[in-house]
Amino acid sequence: MSSGSKDPRILKLKTTDEMMAVLVSRGKSLSEFKKGTKITVWNKMEKNYSYILQEEPGTNMAFKPYASPGEMLAGGVFEGKYLNDCLLEFPAEWFLNAIQLGTLCPGTSDVSVNLFGVDSRKPLSYWVQSGWLPGGHKKGQHPELSDRTVNPDERGWFQWYCRYWMGRRIPELDRIQIARWKAFVRHQGQIKANCKPGDLECRPRQRQGIFQWAHNPFI
Repeated sequence: MSSGSKDPRILKLKTTDEMMAVLVSRGKSLSEFKKGTKITVWNKMEKNYSYILQEEPGTNMAFKPYASPGEMLAGGVFEGKYLNDCLLEFPAEWFLNAIQLGTLCPGTSDVSVNLFGVDSRKPLSYWVQSGWLPGGHKKGQHPELSDRTVNPDERGWFQWYCRYWMGRRIPELDRIQIARWKAFVRHQGQIKANCKPGDLECRPRQRQGIFQWAHNPFI
């Protein structure tokens, strides 16, 4: 069984109506993704990558994130722009729910759709320059990865999380990314130390940031 395919429409999406047209005609529901499914990736940044799901989606995970990728997209992350050209790689429900809630912006990014209505990220180029993002399909560009391991997640941690949640496994890379998730919990500690319980207006950027790393922002 395979999922994902080429569709030139996803390279030039400007409206959610255009996204809906792709999802209705070509999208696959979560129930169609199973252990053993081959995922073929074709989007603006990747056109020559595929992987096989080694677990059922959302199962046998080595860490306990606060929200699934679909819940994060529906909640409002990354100004609505992060995965809009990945409609055929992931379950259609992720995008349909987010479209209904108004949290996707295929044309121009919009900070107001974020859960806390604030910007809380650096551009991808900054992550690459800072050495925080393993270097695409090329080996040897990140000291934590051996030369045997290629990192295909060119968009960073959230893209890795989406693929890991779906059931892809790359053990060495997974250990690194899970360790990064665990390290991010320090931001929850900072919120607890500086904000009164339930005061969601305190440190909104930090709350947005931890939600984008699948941590609970409502502490």
